This record gives sequence, structure tokens and C-alpha cells, in this order.
Amino acid sequence: MALSRIVATYSIVACDLESGQWGVAVQSKFLAVGSVVPWAEPHVGAVATQSYANPRYGPDGLALLRKGHSAEEVITAITSADAGRAERQVGVVDGSGHAATFTGESCHDWAGGRTGAGYAAQGNILVSGATVDALAVTFESNGHLELAERLIECLVAAQAAGGDSRGQQSASLLVVQKDGGYAHLSDTLVDLRVDDHERPIVELQRLYGLHRELFGVTPSDAWLDVDETLASELRDRLARLGYDDELGQAFPDWAGTENLEERVDGVGRIDPVVLEALRKQSS
Repeated sequence: MALSRIVATYSIVACDLESGQWGVAVQSKFLAVGSVVPWAEPHVGAVATQSYANPRYGPDGLALLRKGHSAEEVITAITSADAGRAERQVGVVDGSGHAATFTGESCHDWAGGRTGAGYAAQGNILVSGATVDALAVTFESNGHLELAERLIECLVAAQAAGGDSRGQQSASLLVVQKDGGYAHLSDTLVDLRVDDHERPIVELQRLYGLHRELFGVTPSDAWLDVDETLASELRDRLARLGYDDELGQAFPDWAGTENLEERVDGVGRIDPVVLEALRKQSS
């Protein structure tokens, strides 16, 4: 197998039990790493499979977690059944927040992993172990952040610490939460992939910023009451953009066109993020 087929990468699998979120963040000198490495299911766990990756570790690992096996038990089971385990690397966090990581003895240097409360960090063909240390330390020191942002910060720190010795190519962020996805009809809260880019983590940060703008949640007490003055402004700005129906129709029509429908709840109150987007577009 050619060296170019190794999923040489660093990743972190983690959870935030308070918010009910599980996720994986990964970067690699490998095309479309997000199509291979990350797997997650809310209240079940998360898996990252890499280094001559065995993609079956993802669904098989989640199936075992779903049956109540711990992260350590899952790794033992899936690697024991795999004749190629010496070249594999995998990280698992279970539904209770326990984590485990495995690095086969034939993985290319530098290769290794580290675990802590709610996370497992691992990498192979790295400049040094400092990359995995940076993943761990950054996760541990950013408990105040939402899980998705926390995981991105981990990737940023890991790259600054050296990263993949072969360079950068792709990155991915997957976070799941029960009914936390689009229209509360999906468990996929965030699923962003940069398949081929000179600076994939920077691009992942940009995409996450767009995701927050379109699908983020502003606390209800920060929303603005739409009084007659603001309603008049909304009607005027919407009309400039070609939305001439009455406000109750024009506003959601515009928001839907701009993919902001998840941030709209009638016309009595308005999310300030949506108001800013309307003002910017209609100026």
C-alpha cells in the first residue's frame, strides 16, 4: 500500500455531556478526510479511525457503543478482530464521556494518543508528540466554549504545534446532538468538510462562521421587539429587495431565500443577526 493512502492525520473525539453533544475534528494530508475518519451518534459516542484507516471501525464501533460497551471495550473488540490492527489508529469516546485511544505498533512516527475526561486525541506521521499534547491541552482549557468551537480551537493549536509532518490538505468537523440539526429533524448539528485546500483549518473556521450566522441560536432575551418604527424599517428594506407583500409574508420569504429561516419566528420579534443581515443587504 502506497504511503499516500495512509490517513496520516491528527484528530480529537470528544463530548459535552451537559449539552448532549458528541463530535470529531480532524486534519490531514489526505483528500477528503471527513469522508473516512469521523463517526458520531448522540448519547452513543464518537469514533475517529485513521492511519491505514479501517472505515468499518466507525459503524462497528458505534454499534458496540449502542449496546452499552465502554470506549475501552470497543477498541479492544474492533482491533482484536482486525488482522491489520498494527497499522491502525483509532480514538473513541462513549456515551458516558469515557475515552480510549489505540495506536498500532506499525504506525509511522510520530504516532500516539492521549485521553482525558470526555476526549481522546491521536495522530500519526506528526512532526512530534507536541501536536497531540496541543489537542489535549486546548480541549481541557476551553470548557467554556461550545463543543464545535472548542474542537476547531484544538485543530488550530495542533497545527501551530507542528501538525502532520507531510503538510495540510483537508479538515472536517462533525458534531451531533439529538434533534439538534436542521429544523430539529436531524441529529447532525454541524457537518463541515474542507476536502482539498492549502490551509484547510483556516477554511474550516470560515465555514463554521457561516454556519453560525445561518444556523446559530441567539438567546431569546437578546431578540428585539418589532415596534412600529422597526416594522416600518423592515417593510422599507424588504421592498428595496423586491419583497412587497405584507410584512408577515415578505419577511419569512426573504429570510428563506437567504437561508436564514432557522433564525426567524414570526414578525413580532427579530433576531439581531437577521436584522443586521437585512440591513447589510438592503443598504
